[in-house]
Amino acid sequence: MELIVASAVGVLTAGGIYLMLRLRAFPVILGLALLSYAVNIFIFASGRLAVNMAPVLKYGEASYTDPLPQALVLTAIVISFGMTAVLVMIAIGAFLDSGTDKVNIADSDADVEDPVK
Repeated sequence: MELIVASAVGVLTAGGIYLMLRLRAFPVILGLALLSYAVNIFIFASGRLAVNMAPVLKYGEASYTDPLPQALVLTAIVISFGMTAVLVMIAIGAFLDSGTDKVNIADSDADVEDPVK
């Protein structure tokens, strides 16, 4: 079970970083969403993967599931949904204004030459 969760976090992180390095607005937004999903799964898994355990400690019971990561992930899901909606609206506004979703980098900020020029 831990191997599956760790693999899922790794794949989501790799996909999110790959998409964030693209020079288009919408893949960057999708990459941020994938990265936030990876962080949410990581935080949720840090609260102990326990099946059929109570979410709170009962008197005399030694094993339980920590409710704090569950509350943190629930809060993070709501915040990331709101931030994704804001980013999509900004990207749509930029697309309607410029006609493309390509991110332009000034020549002074670019490290390498553009081979298309």
